Amino acid sequence: MTAADFRPIDVLETLARHRVGFVLIGGLAGSARGSPVITGDIDICYARDPDNLGRLADALNELGAKLRGRGVPEDLPFRLDAKTLEAGDSFTFGTNAGSVDILGTPSGTSGFPDLDAGATELDIGGVAVKVASLDDLIRMKRAAGRTKDLEHLEWLKALREEQKGRR
Repeated sequence: MTAADFRPIDVLETLARHRVGFVLIGGLAGSARGSPVITGDIDICYARDPDNLGRLADALNELGAKLRGRGVPEDLPFRLDAKTLEAGDSFTFGTNAGSVDILGTPSGTSGFPDLDAGATELDIGGVAVKVASLDDLIRMKRAAGRTKDLEHLEWLKALREEQKGRR
């Protein structure tokens, strides 16, 4: 899949149409909040109740989701359903609209209810999406601690300071 194949609005529209409970996190959430950092995937934190897991599985199946990642063979048998999602926490998928990472409990959080409490709804390409707060994005990046997260963390902190100065 190339960068030209990345269609985040298609992913968001599919999740919304299936009424999936999720909060947008990661680079796209940072961009929605004003960060200049561009990423080539969508990261979400999803509600883990059984009904939502079923809706999430249906949405991902509609997007043609297949497991992706280092060392994951393309022909690995994998049943994408609510039971499988319940048994795991974080999954990385390649879809017909780009890479989608789903996390039940992102680093530094206790999961969906935690992030949902501070999230606000934003319009992203005509889709109403709950987006993690800047403070929560900063908390997750700090907890993850990877080099790329620490670099993005600096942008997010600067953005938060800039927005505080406007108040």
